[in-house]
Amino acid sequence: MPKPLTQANAGNLLPMLSGSRLAVMILVLMAVVGARAADYISPIALVASHDGKRLYVAEATAKLVATVDLETGKLIATCPLPLEPSGLALMPNGTHLIVTAGGANGKVYFVDLINNSISGTLPAGHTPMAPVLSPDERTLYICNRFNNEVQVIDLATGKTTAHIAVTREPVAAVITPDGKSLFVANHLPTGSANVDRMTSIIDVIDTASGKAGTFISLPNGAIDLRGMCLSPDGKIVYVPSILARFMVPTTQIERGWMNTHALNIIDAEKRTLRHTVLLDDVDLGAANPWGVVCTPDGKYICVAHSATHEVSLIDQAALLAKLGKVPRRDESHLDDNAYEALPENPINDLSFLNGIRQRVKLKGNGPRGLAVADHKVYAAEYFTGSLGVVTPAPGEPLVQSLPLGQEPPMTPLRKGEMLFNDAATMCFQQWQSCSTCHPDARMDAVNWDLLNDGIGNPKSTKSLVLSAQRSPVMARGVRKTAEEAVHTGMKFIQFMNPDEERAGPLYQYIKSLRPVPSPYLVNGNLSPSAKRGKAVFEKADCVRCHSGPYFTDSKLRDVGTSDGFDKGARFVTPTLREVWRTAPYLFDGRAATMEEVLTKYNANNRHGHTSTLSSRELEDLIEYVNSL
Repeated sequence: MPKPLTQANAGNLLPMLSGSRLAVMILVLMAVVGARAADYISPIALVASHDGKRLYVAEATAKLVATVDLETGKLIATCPLPLEPSGLALMPNGTHLIVTAGGANGKVYFVDLINNSISGTLPAGHTPMAPVLSPDERTLYICNRFNNEVQVIDLATGKTTAHIAVTREPVAAVITPDGKSLFVANHLPTGSANVDRMTSIIDVIDTASGKAGTFISLPNGAIDLRGMCLSPDGKIVYVPSILARFMVPTTQIERGWMNTHALNIIDAEKRTLRHTVLLDDVDLGAANPWGVVCTPDGKYICVAHSATHEVSLIDQAALLAKLGKVPRRDESHLDDNAYEALPENPINDLSFLNGIRQRVKLKGNGPRGLAVADHKVYAAEYFTGSLGVVTPAPGEPLVQSLPLGQEPPMTPLRKGEMLFNDAATMCFQQWQSCSTCHPDARMDAVNWDLLNDGIGNPKSTKSLVLSAQRSPVMARGVRKTAEEAVHTGMKFIQFMNPDEERAGPLYQYIKSLRPVPSPYLVNGNLSPSAKRGKAVFEKADCVRCHSGPYFTDSKLRDVGTSDGFDKGARFVTPTLREVWRTAPYLFDGRAATMEEVLTKYNANNRHGHTSTLSSRELEDLIEYVNSL
């Protein structure tokens, strides 16, 4: 087993401290801990010690890794971090923890659990998460979400040996027991939204070649992936997802008319999707599944429902036995859209899990990461700063909630963020939260036919970043302000009566949103190509409409892209801030890339004089726009 990184074998580890320097550092750390006492805790990821006696918790906004004694339920140690943690992995020796953290300039921290201090640091990409160790303990895999890649690190040297491109926003990964295959869950789909089929992809990386040579397409509408786990025998990969029913107008919400939630079951050896089962009940949604884990004995598959504050305990043996009786589909004569039309497939059966699944209501709010220790399931309750504890039982499971510290009073902003991610109190039959269509307050990459502007004219979901700073909003400007859109969204999308007690904090949260630095920036600055692209941006007259601090004049314009029921319609000039994150583009998501916006869908130079640009000028322009 390779030794943990130390100052001797990695150049960018923390320097040793002694004497007065150590005293100063202690005072600084005391000040940091004191300053953070008023912060929200926001637990997001969990991992248990090998003996099951301790639980390590990544506390996002508190910027801490906490250690909880599971015998007493008490917090016994914390390790402050410079950046917000996002993922955890325990080294085989049990004395060191691997922590992914940060945003544009992400880091991998090695935390010494004996001294509760950072013993080493390595550079990572943009928003690293989901650290996975190879079975031989020599290699670390990191999902760099906004670089659309998996970073491969040799633990013996601390050197990055590869950057493996994957589909879009990798957020979770698991490796097979033989170490040959790394399964990677991509958060969002890619490609044009102006199509009948949109789905997120599971990339399968061959670790020997270091290439993502295989991908697994999930059912139509499977989006917003957050978690992934491997069955204890290594034969099955479980991936929860939202299942968006974007092909129908959103005239109702009952029985999963708009969104359902699913567990995708993948054969790890064959690298194929076996089945997809719904996690909802007939009249009660199980919104926004997040973490997933199997109990070590293989008895339960556990799924966290972050928007309904529940954990599903699914009897794995019973599930597989029931699926074994479902006729396997013959795909030889079917196109890609025929999957849901098969009557024998349980994908649309809202009662399929009856009798083999327990929906356990937690006492805390917003469960995300899950872990299992000593026959108990632990959930990171993000908005209450606590650990949910579920002890499975044949009858009613025992449910507890352990505080991880003193949470400060909830501000309107924090309340708004909580409500944004809540379906239990914010949606009829709890089918969806605001974050269902706006994950992380951005967009889900699909088109929806909403009631805002009539039926029969689907529009691409838009990011909410900077929407409160501009007017009007929505693609066709049908709402004067984002504040008005909050009220109408509650009414027409969540089918709830809007009230100021909830709408006010929601608007405050949306108003607080700010763009994330672009992965196209170099050390926070424009690249040479982007600097040239800035001049092209002016030359092509893009600045005529995309001006000001938000790169939009917020005017309604006809740029020659309207058709169908929207023929002749004018659309609000979109902001270009954070546009690198919000593909596909144009009002109906027809443009999969910024290049298509500027070429394929720019007839007669209606939105930028780009037809006469050289290939290099076009590349530079795209680089600049994607850097904003």
